[in-house]
Amino acid sequence: MHDVMRRGWTLDQGAPLAPQLYRILRQRIISADLTPGSRISEAEIAATYALSRQPVREAFIKLAEDGLLEVRPQRGTYVRKISTAAVKDVRFVREAIEADIVALLADNPDPALVRELESQLREQKEVAESEASRFIVLDERFHRTLAEAAGKAYAWKVIEQVKGQMDRVRYLSALQFPMRDLVAQHSDIVRSIARGDPGAASAAMRVHLRKILTDLPAVAAARPDFFDTGT
Repeated sequence: MHDVMRRGWTLDQGAPLAPQLYRILRQRIISADLTPGSRISEAEIAATYALSRQPVREAFIKLAEDGLLEVRPQRGTYVRKISTAAVKDVRFVREAIEADIVALLADNPDPALVRELESQLREQKEVAESEASRFIVLDERFHRTLAEAAGKAYAWKVIEQVKGQMDRVRYLSALQFPMRDLVAQHSDIVRSIARGDPGAASAAMRVHLRKILTDLPAVAAARPDFFDTGT
């Protein structure tokens, strides 16, 4: 419990608890704090966060819908292993949506947006050599900023709902491969937007999101215990 609290995975008692707990458990699964194949229980989580069973049950249901937890009747609830097929499917969806998003932004570049993105790139560079967890948070913000700037906040919510498996691989990849490569890809996207080149922006995003296809076999080979070999 104390380690969980030190990591900042705490609840605001003045806000709805189930959505907060869902986000915390989701992040713990993505960052492999809750490891694939491990068993977790409503009672244990309720005790850790000093909650009743109801918000825990609600969070578990949503995580199961996201494909991150598996409820096995009469056996318990387990963190799902990573499905490579699901990762590839989500990547396909993200590319289709986000390539169009950056093309829209490049079609009518906003200098204020470009400055914000360049500021984010500087933050990413500062942590790219040493802080995978922090980089993943900044990466998330970068992509969300692009979607919201294009007026596609709903599209980003759709992506968020399905990208949990992909995020798990991106986290493991960030531990295994240089994050500076991802920063360079982000920089290519921003430069293309700044110079008003929709085609280049779209192509840069496609290159960025396809990197996971080359990383995935090496990540799975390095952590075979994290992956479902049947998918």
